[in-house]
Order: sequence, then C-alpha cells, then structure tokens
Amino acid sequence: MIFGIGTDICDIRRISATFERQGERFARKVLSDAEFVVWQRRSARWPHRGLSYLATRFSAKEAFSKAIGLGMRLPMTWRRCEIANLPSGQPVIVLHDDLKTWFEAQGLRAHVTVTDETDYAASFVVVEKDDAHTPPAGPASSAPVRPGHET
Repeated sequence: MIFGIGTDICDIRRISATFERQGERFARKVLSDAEFVVWQRRSARWPHRGLSYLATRFSAKEAFSKAIGLGMRLPMTWRRCEIANLPSGQPVIVLHDDLKTWFEAQGLRAHVTVTDETDYAASFVVVEKDDAHTPPAGPASSAPVRPGHET
C-alpha cells in the first residue's frame, strides 16, 4: 500500500546561485560521497551538467523527505539519502546509517524518478509499506465476498 508520495521541482538557476555563494561546500552538504564523485566528473566535463546533476539530487531528496513524512528531520539528512543509478540508468534510492535502519524497520520501499530541463529539475517519489494484513492479490482474493456467500 502507498505510505507516502513526494514531489519537488527545483530551479537550477537557484542551485547555481547557491553554488556560486558556497562553492563545493554546498555540493558536499547535499551529496553522498558516491554522488560527489559523479558530480565532480560531470562538472569537470560540462559545468552545466554538473549543476543539473546537483539539482536533480537536491530535488529527489526533497521529494523523498516529503514521501516519508519527515521533511529534513532526523534520521533524514541530505547525505544519508543517495540517488544512484542502476546500469540501465534507472534512478534508485540508496539509504545509509540511521535512515536506512529506520526505513527498513517501517517495512518501506521507495521508487523515484528524476528529470531536468534547461532551467528546472523535478522529482517524484512513491513510498510503499508492506502490509502484512492485506492478502496477496490474485484470483482467490480478487472477487469481493458478498454477505451470506462466504466460502
């Protein structure tokens, strides 16, 4: 069942202005160590792609924090939530430390998508909760039981 949904749109120009003021310190605050390496590589080749990458990660983490209902309060932090990519390119959420422990204890799973255009980055996150009381979907449970017709 759906536990939470989060979405965020981020103005890349705002990320750029923050980066101009704070420099690499801003990227280190938002990105995990693995994300930071990718950001450095992209920024070295194409500075605008580096900013877009930073903006999509910022946006996805904001959306995730909304979907889990914590906002940016512990155990949720920028660096404990990582947005990685599978070999296919599909983005996935990788959690670390206390956030991972909390998330798994809740029986949650997350799905994320990110996109960016010239001036904006956007993200959408759906978090599901395993419900042990809900019977699995299938032929036996798909038809409603009418009163007086229990099997």
